[in-house]
Amino acid sequence: MSKYGYIVDSHCHLNYKGLIEDQPAVIERARGAGVGCMLSINTKLHEYSQIIDIIEAYDDIFGTVGVHPHEAENEPDVAIEALCERSKHPKIVGLGETGLDYYYDSAPRDMQIVNFLAHIEASRQTGLPIIVHTRNADDDCIQLLQSEMKKGPFTGVIHCFTASQRLADAALELGFYISISGIVTFKNAKDLQESAKTIPSDRLLIETDSPFLAPVPHRGKICEPAYVADTATFLAKLRNEDVKQLGETTTQNFFNLFSKITPPSPWESA
Repeated sequence: MSKYGYIVDSHCHLNYKGLIEDQPAVIERARGAGVGCMLSINTKLHEYSQIIDIIEAYDDIFGTVGVHPHEAENEPDVAIEALCERSKHPKIVGLGETGLDYYYDSAPRDMQIVNFLAHIEASRQTGLPIIVHTRNADDDCIQLLQSEMKKGPFTGVIHCFTASQRLADAALELGFYISISGIVTFKNAKDLQESAKTIPSDRLLIETDSPFLAPVPHRGKICEPAYVADTATFLAKLRNEDVKQLGETTTQNFFNLFSKITPPSPWESA
């Protein structure tokens, strides 16, 4: 067993260039680092079949269905029914990633919002959590989540969190989880590091967002799920917590949120 016990990469893209070419070895390296479960995220509906191929090939990998805000213009007619139907697969455990990205503005903002709303309604109908991508869109993201929650409950996670403390507080008040990526290890991520200290232990997740955002000491390399161990180590030190305890807590949080997954029994000794 690794010093982390059993940890989870709650957000990776195993079908993306940089990982898919060496996929079996990438997965074995993750397992060797103590990663007992990986969630491979769908960003384009036309790539959904790639996600299915991966999750059906490996017992410890699960997937989501969704359309990234960057793709909202390329895939403008995301039907709630299509999301719900694809989520029936036993190993599809979440919706997204979805959300708002006003930094790149790769798609018109009104189309991003329509896309986001479709995923939220699918979340209500299926009971599956949404995976939220938000960048430079704090005001609209907070307003949308708060107003939609009044219409009916749903749950989810703010993935790869880099936003304001205000958004973190609003998300936590709505019952959301917050996931920290390798960005927290970067020297210039002081604000994020301060925010990461404030996240309650029972709402914290860790991720790689691989093949992007490799943490220190892997900066400049293609990121892969094994590197979530480095983020766990840094985060534990930042929060003055035992790294194995942080691993166990974030793993339990993952299974609490993605409750469609039946955890290994007992996962602590996996």
